[in-house]
Amino acid sequence: MAGTIRRVPELPDLAILADAFSAALDGRPVTGIRIVDPLVMRATPDQAAALAGQLLRGVGRRGKYLVFRLERRDIWAAPMLSGRFGLTAPGASRPRPAIAIGFGRSEETPRSPAAWVAGASWLPDRSAEVELRYLDPTRMGKIYLAPADDPSGVPGVAELGPDADDPALTMEAWQARIRRHPGELKGLLRNQAFVAGIGNAYSDEILWEARLSPFRRRSSLAPEETAAMFAATRSVLAAAVDILRDRVPPTFEKQVRDHLRVHLRGGQPCPRCGTTISQVGGREATSFCRSCQR
Repeated sequence: MAGTIRRVPELPDLAILADAFSAALDGRPVTGIRIVDPLVMRATPDQAAALAGQLLRGVGRRGKYLVFRLERRDIWAAPMLSGRFGLTAPGASRPRPAIAIGFGRSEETPRSPAAWVAGASWLPDRSAEVELRYLDPTRMGKIYLAPADDPSGVPGVAELGPDADDPALTMEAWQARIRRHPGELKGLLRNQAFVAGIGNAYSDEILWEARLSPFRRRSSLAPEETAAMFAATRSVLAAAVDILRDRVPPTFEKQVRDHLRVHLRGGQPCPRCGTTISQVGGREATSFCRSCQR
């Protein structure tokens, strides 16, 4: 991965993994956990070993966390900048993991897999063991263990706002929440206490779709602009999820971002008006169109 740009997984990236891993692993027992890099695992070896024998009861997502729900414990994974997940057969030489969790055979049918996953050719056979591997060359990501359905000890979870794709986050709820969060629009979208799951890349895309400058102050928005920002959040994230469903499996450790229209495309023409896209900042760059984003 040397020389590549690493980006923090955001809501669309993790939504795909949650659906895929739930379909692949639901109902399987944990056979063991191998901790290659102890800096990534925020649990003692005894706590990790105690996961063995517990059945996986689904995989979900909360903000930028991937959540593996076991019978008595939940695994909360925050991939951060370079954390990636992959499925492989036990004993495979690559990819080399920071943590590997083995799952056994199961005759149990996964419960209500997402429609797009059902019957996928890449799903591991239920009669074969499988290993979930977490890779993290920079060791920035962290994996936590928490009691089932109690993430109170996981850093940052208590402060999360609603997920950006939560059906309960209606236009009215969005308008009520946004009034409580000041600042520039890009920072607002990335504020996990406002809405959870959006990062640097998709905040650029949402604001381009809504025709709003990333540097506008929230207090300057007219009601119709607030509505446009909400609509763009929903449409951009939903479209990205649809694209990633087709392009990510079965190589789950790769990150697909070449469908983004403005993020990190500084110097290229705006796909809407043709003006050269501006880009400011370094690794956390902001990309926008000075002409059609006001």
